[in-house]
Amino acid sequence: MLRRFWLFFAQAVTVLLALMFIIATLKPQWLQRQGQFGKQLAEPIVALREVAPGIGSGGNAQNSYADAAQKAMPAVVNVFSSKDGSLPPDPRAKDPLFRYFFGDKNKKQQEQPAANLGSGVIVSSEGYILTNQHVVDGADQIEIALADGRTTNAKVIGVDPETDLAVLKVNMTNLPTITLGRMDQTRVGDVVLAIGNPFGVGQTVTMGIVSALGRNHLGINTFENFIQTDAPINPGNSGGALVDVNGNLLGINTAIYSRSGGSLGIGFAIPVSTARSVLESIITTGTVTRGWIGVEPQDVTPEIAESFGLDQKSGAIVAGVLKGGPADKAGIKPGDILVAVNGQDITDTTRLLNVIAQIKPGTDAKVHLVRKNKEMDLNVMIGKRPPPPKQPSDESDDDDGG
Repeated sequence: MLRRFWLFFAQAVTVLLALMFIIATLKPQWLQRQGQFGKQLAEPIVALREVAPGIGSGGNAQNSYADAAQKAMPAVVNVFSSKDGSLPPDPRAKDPLFRYFFGDKNKKQQEQPAANLGSGVIVSSEGYILTNQHVVDGADQIEIALADGRTTNAKVIGVDPETDLAVLKVNMTNLPTITLGRMDQTRVGDVVLAIGNPFGVGQTVTMGIVSALGRNHLGINTFENFIQTDAPINPGNSGGALVDVNGNLLGINTAIYSRSGGSLGIGFAIPVSTARSVLESIITTGTVTRGWIGVEPQDVTPEIAESFGLDQKSGAIVAGVLKGGPADKAGIKPGDILVAVNGQDITDTTRLLNVIAQIKPGTDAKVHLVRKNKEMDLNVMIGKRPPPPKQPSDESDDDDGG
């Protein structure tokens, strides 16, 4: 009897060991779960970092700019401008065989008006819109499309070619408007959003930082004081908004540096301070009035200073003086180096143009200059800057933002 019991026990143990061997070979996790079941309730197998209960993934400015975008996007519009004129004729149109197969279809295509595409920013509930001058240049008809789907025609109130800004107006109610930001609080490295209609795909938001402030000598406009950003800006973004992380307007997107026509991470926007002064001047007078003294200035470079034996290493040297102009009447002569106007330092020609332009025509300005290494002061009555000569219309988009 005892012998049978031990035989039965040995067979049972053998079967159990064989079963455990099979499980360990084919399903080892079963043994792990079984052995660690009691410990799983106390501590996880792998240490994981999880968000605390009640905290979302997009509720603060560190990981989302949705609030800023939603605040600014309704005030950014699409601008469609068209001008009468035919497209370039197809050289095949004179071929009788071509006309036999295609008839007047090609002729109808040639008669379609040329169109331009850009963006704009609603800055007033009265219907005033800021955009770029090159977006609406020569347009016979301008259509505005709001983010809420409404469309309407717009009229040009005034343009300023020297800053490439234009003011439009629409007659609509319940218009969303953007809040103007402060340039004096903007720093290099600040996060910014560019909002516009690139390539006509629809309203788009891109993100970057302020790469530089006060960019000039780019040859884009007469008066240059650009915000440089790496927020992607493409053709169609022109006239759109550059906003801060609170959705406030910092600039009007204007141009890109590009060799291919697409964004390379170097975009330029007109500061809101410049845009505001142009807007107010156009609304009140229909044009932009700037100061002018009638000189042809050049930057004082180290090379120029060395060649002329000048002690002054910065400023604007007068290369020519307009006869009968304000500077001529005040006694400014070629070769004079202008170093300050009304106490504001003049470091180069761009600074000179900007300082003089902000002075009201008809008022006196104190000009500090250096003549033959001797300092002197002259009073100049500021004149009114004449309008720039009209340039022939250029249909090419070149490297601007569209």
